[in-house]
Amino acid sequence: MKNSRIASIDILRALTMVLMIWVNDFWTLTNTPKWLNHATATEDYLGFSDIIFPLFLFIVGLSIPFAIKQRLKKGGNIYTIARHIIIRSISLLIIGVFMVNYETAHDSGMLDKYTWCLLMALGVVLIWTDWKRSPIPFKWHNPIQVVGILILIFLAAIYKGGPTGNSGMTTQWWGILGLIGWAYGINALIYLFSKGNKIVIIGCFYIFNLLSVLHHADLLPQLKGALKYISTIYTGTIPAFTNAGIIAALILVKFKNDTPKKLLTLTLTGVAILSYGFLMRPYWGISKIQGTPAWLGICIGLGFLLFVLCYYIADVKQHTQWAKIIAPAGTATLTCYMIPYFIYPIRNLSTIRLPDVLNNGILGLIVSFGFAMLVVIFTGYLEKKGFKLKL
Repeated sequence: MKNSRIASIDILRALTMVLMIWVNDFWTLTNTPKWLNHATATEDYLGFSDIIFPLFLFIVGLSIPFAIKQRLKKGGNIYTIARHIIIRSISLLIIGVFMVNYETAHDSGMLDKYTWCLLMALGVVLIWTDWKRSPIPFKWHNPIQVVGILILIFLAAIYKGGPTGNSGMTTQWWGILGLIGWAYGINALIYLFSKGNKIVIIGCFYIFNLLSVLHHADLLPQLKGALKYISTIYTGTIPAFTNAGIIAALILVKFKNDTPKKLLTLTLTGVAILSYGFLMRPYWGISKIQGTPAWLGICIGLGFLLFVLCYYIADVKQHTQWAKIIAPAGTATLTCYMIPYFIYPIRNLSTIRLPDVLNNGILGLIVSFGFAMLVVIFTGYLEKKGFKLKL
């Protein structure tokens, strides 16, 4: 981890990405313990898998103040940085929409869904690889990106989705990356234009949580027409996770020269929000799929407490060597996330299969975690060769 960065942020991001790849591989396994899996839509329950995505949203928020400060140091102004934030957000929305439509693609189209996914992943890589830092000659950079754009346009044009194949591409629920795009975009812009004003940031945290409660109490007016597209922000839950990460970063900055006070404040904040989450449980239960206030509060509280632990180990005690093997998942996160979108379609299009015994129970979980680690190691190899996705 680079000394100029807060090591715990990179490490926590890397850990979260490794776990995300791992839990996303559970569909290939049988007889996995219930506590590891996602809860169903109707369960009042928090599985291990239900914590990973909110933790990533929290880490997105943790990074925002430091990323904006770095851009300002490099000579950026408020408007160029806002443009950068908007472009990144739109990029995440586009990739997220393609990914979520892959899940509902109909196999009877011009391409089967797995070939469609392979081409989608290829298009994303061609467009968003940071070609300037790659060994590819400059003259090829723009043509390569144009090819990627044409691939995505082609895939959108031929797409057939739904049970009967009669629907085209829609935003659906935006996909994981799309939700990150909404949460990152609104929070980064709020932070930028408020100049990191603590009252504004904390005020927005209360507003997002209030919106979440009102939404589940059926007290929010329904959005109509084009306004439905901003429902992710309007219902509060998703952006609240990222806003909480910004608050954690502000605590770091406020007490930068007082480590005990910094750790205590982060811990007490985490405990308070965790308690709020449990207090909300009797009303709507804990549900990731429904995005309940209890899920929101509990996961934010856990985010604070896990960050405190990671910060103490990595930045206070400066024990970082243990995380070296997973470092690429924290510094080339999007690259790492994209690799399975090549692997799974190839697996499904081929006859390559592991013996059933390696996909079952505890042994299956170990093999699956090994797969996640191989993805990270391959990400590191690509990064060293100069190939890394960057929005």
